[in-house]
Amino acid sequence: MSNRSPWARRAGVAAATLLSLTTLVACSGGDQDEPPAQPRSTQATAPEPDPGPATGACYPLPYDAAVAPTSTVEPVDCAQPHTSVTFATGAIDAVVDGHLLAVDSDRVQAQVSSACPHQLLAYVGGSLPQLRLSMIRSIWFTPTVDESDAGAAWYRCDAVLLDGASKLADLDGDLEGVLGGATVPDRYAMCGTAAPDAPDFERVRCSAKHSWRAIDVVAFEAADYPGVKQVRAAGRTRCEDAAAEVAEDPLTFKWGYEWPTKEQWAMGQKFGRCWTTS
Repeated sequence: MSNRSPWARRAGVAAATLLSLTTLVACSGGDQDEPPAQPRSTQATAPEPDPGPATGACYPLPYDAAVAPTSTVEPVDCAQPHTSVTFATGAIDAVVDGHLLAVDSDRVQAQVSSACPHQLLAYVGGSLPQLRLSMIRSIWFTPTVDESDAGAAWYRCDAVLLDGASKLADLDGDLEGVLGGATVPDRYAMCGTAAPDAPDFERVRCSAKHSWRAIDVVAFEAADYPGVKQVRAAGRTRCEDAAAEVAEDPLTFKWGYEWPTKEQWAMGQKFGRCWTTS
């Protein structure tokens, strides 16, 4: 069966500088003519640095803005309609061997794209398989090049809920702890409009109309891609058994397996998903 690339994207923290000039004082003496007046003190400070985004902030991001590396969308009160919540922020480490890298360099972007997904599980709760069987994803943003040149060095991690192939679901409040139960609620769980190898297959939330459901995860430990034959064979028995376990009739059921491609593996998806009819 075929696979599809997982939806993902990228994001950044703020550093500051402060400049203070030395105070200069001139003195006069005796009956001599007073010298020209000198300034008693001179002091200048740089503009306040960009403090960066706030954790817990909510944003009404459209899908196109969510998959961009930077964002100009302003936060809103979390009681208002929104599609993303900032669950973590951090500082970019852009100095390598004494050289300052550009904020849009591959090295900096790779740092952020690794940091945000790793922190998402602690925020939403539950287990890693539960997260992988959900439609919850992390996205990330960094400052623009101009903002970075002015001293901004933050990154921002947001949690979003996919609602189909290219749409974000509206959120009620935030997503903190929503996967902490024994099972993934249908409003967050991953389902499909058809079998995962069908031409019209689309991932949807299980609260929407669907005919298949993702039920198990086949994880791999290898550093390098094992090849299609191995990743495909690894899920055959695992997925068939998982489907039989949840089937109303263990003698009559359908199952599917969605294994990772080499491209997905390179982007960090080292797991496949088991599916069954729902």
